[in-house]
Amino acid sequence: MPETIDIRKGLEVFRARLGEADAAHLSACVHCGLCAESCHYYRMDPHLENVPARKLDLVAQVFRRHFTAMGKLGLQGHALDEGMAKAWLDAVYGRCSLCGRCSLNCTVGINLPRAFKAARAALTAMGMVPADLQATVDNSLRHGNNMAITREDWLETVDWLQDELRAETGDPLAEMPMDRQGAKILFTVNPREPKFFPLSLQASAKVFWAAKEDWTLASDGWDLTNYGLFNCNDKEAGAITRNLVDAMARLGCETLVIGECGHGFASARWEGPEWLQGTFPFQVRSFLEVMDEYLEEGRIQVDPCRHTLPVTLHDPCNLVRHGGLAEPQRRILDRTTSFFQEMTPNRAENFCCGGGGGQLAMGAYKERRMRSGGMKAKQIKDSGAKVVVAPCHNCIDQLSEINKEYKLNVQIKTVAEMVADALVTEPPTGEP
Repeated sequence: MPETIDIRKGLEVFRARLGEADAAHLSACVHCGLCAESCHYYRMDPHLENVPARKLDLVAQVFRRHFTAMGKLGLQGHALDEGMAKAWLDAVYGRCSLCGRCSLNCTVGINLPRAFKAARAALTAMGMVPADLQATVDNSLRHGNNMAITREDWLETVDWLQDELRAETGDPLAEMPMDRQGAKILFTVNPREPKFFPLSLQASAKVFWAAKEDWTLASDGWDLTNYGLFNCNDKEAGAITRNLVDAMARLGCETLVIGECGHGFASARWEGPEWLQGTFPFQVRSFLEVMDEYLEEGRIQVDPCRHTLPVTLHDPCNLVRHGGLAEPQRRILDRTTSFFQEMTPNRAENFCCGGGGGQLAMGAYKERRMRSGGMKAKQIKDSGAKVVVAPCHNCIDQLSEINKEYKLNVQIKTVAEMVADALVTEPPTGEP
């Protein structure tokens, strides 16, 4: 919390983020209360502060006070002062993962996440963004990745994983190419993979190897994450996106493939062109779409009998509800497992795991995050599954914590790991 906050700047940013439809939405709530039951925070902790309409009302009060005729006469609304700013901070950073399920179930179709993002942007402009979330953004801006992994460590990790890939496949020519000029695909990853889950990155490489794909990693511009989506600073988000665009230009690749990450996919495919105010001269695809295509075209073969435990699927909000990508991962699991069953509800109606919206990077709200994750824990228990597949590394982090907290005793895997374990490959013919 800064010693002084610039209210004027906050109001400027807040108003600039709201289009006319958004402004209309701030006066459209009919207080039906249906949004409450759609929110995982409220479902697991049913207090007024967790009702999405209550959070929206805090934002709307400021709009009415500063940007309507009645408000300017002091006849309605509440001024944005230090007290209200703290209330916003608690509501839109501390009690919301921007999952958008409330909006999907709103009787009048209010886009609540857009209003909450406007409030987040204003708080960020006033220096009130949670420090640990901003530090994650700063890492991306300074180091090119959100975990400040050095270039040397990144290259050494890939070299080591390439050796592991060759040992696993028995193919001495198996590669994890780095900076291959003119490759068809530039594959980008979440820094949590080289840092904590290297076998996940190796699994993706194994799928590329089996498909005989022309692909590469990048020594710079390899991090697909963008926490500018969560602090809602469009300038910083655009600068982070620029890292990927520059890597594509430098290497001359045709397609930017986003590894398994919900917000990374939404940032690159949908938000990135908006942040940079232009269209990309290349295609952006999810690795899920690519793997689905490999299976459909017969470029890779799998044996579903290698996965005999019951498997269920978590739908990351930014990938499915916001990103519109719900079916490729299901087609993949139908082909690679012998016992796939859906959670209820699923697809766009699925509940957030609790880790979205930058919650994993904000330590002050951990207790709320874990409590809200109880909704996902219930879904998993009810499914009866022993393996939970999540095509998002942020979700996997949260699910791993939920797994321990709620004693679920399940395995948690990416889609690529499921495919890699089910691959049926021919004996390698290459010579060392």
